[in-house]
Amino acid sequence: MKRFLLLAIPLMLSFPAIAATPWDHWRQVGHATLSWGPFDVYDSQLLTPEGHYQAQKWPQALVIDYLRSIDREELTKATEEQWQALGLLEQAQKNDWLNSVEKTWPDVSNGSEIVFLATENGGQFYSRAPNSVLTQPIGEPFSTAFRDAFLDIWLSPATQYPDLRNKLIGVIAPD
Repeated sequence: MKRFLLLAIPLMLSFPAIAATPWDHWRQVGHATLSWGPFDVYDSQLLTPEGHYQAQKWPQALVIDYLRSIDREELTKATEEQWQALGLLEQAQKNDWLNSVEKTWPDVSNGSEIVFLATENGGQFYSRAPNSVLTQPIGEPFSTAFRDAFLDIWLSPATQYPDLRNKLIGVIAPD
């Protein structure tokens, strides 16, 4: 038993290092909740190392905490609709982005989290299951063109959700 404890203690102490992510100590720029009718869909926040938003300044992390169940097909369809509204659907189809994200994203439920880490070189998705402390990379890294198109859904001045954008980038205070 003593031997077991001696082996288990270092493992338990190292767990926070395993669960650490690059954005753990970044500062929040802003946060917002997306609601659809009477239903809250997700809470989102934008993080940067300094806590200030500047377009095309990297790194940034868009954190989405889901408040309801949505399957990956529905998430992909919503992304397609947003890219169409932004005039980016042709580029997305040409680069097969919709197929790539549908293969990458998990189905989500209340308590799931998907993070998009945007860097100078592109972007990477991360996922955390409900009731878990582990956030893990999912799928392959994406290009800079994908990074920009994906973040445009929330951060472009032409987004379908300007109030959400303004809250995320810190222009207006969240409710």
